[in-house]
Amino acid sequence: MRRQLSLLLTLTAWLLATGSQWDAVQTFALGRMFVTNVRTMPLLDAAKRTLSPEGRCPICAAVTAAKQQEENSAAVPEGRAGGKIFLLYQPAPAPVVAAPAFSSWSPSDPLVRSLGRAAPPLPPPRSLA
Repeated sequence: MRRQLSLLLTLTAWLLATGSQWDAVQTFALGRMFVTNVRTMPLLDAAKRTLSPEGRCPICAAVTAAKQQEENSAAVPEGRAGGKIFLLYQPAPAPVVAAPAFSSWSPSDPLVRSLGRAAPPLPPPRSLA
């Protein structure tokens, strides 16, 4: 239950932060206008009038004003930003990778282990002390 509440609150905060509440109100207003227009005129004419700028209701005007106010308040004030912000790009030098040391031995060469060596004594040497 706690996780579901957390997800619901996160979703609500995200929708409010992105301004989706105005889209929901606009959808409600368009639906209400369409139903009102369908009662008095044919379906196609009702859809045209609902979506035309002349047939806007007070809710649509309020939503447009609220969206405009949000856009204006989201803009950076001129007094704070003294001009353009320049991002400097300094390319990193290309890395230099040395080639690994190459040995003359390869795994395919035959191994000669006992060449020049004496065989080890069978019993371990004993100390005299």
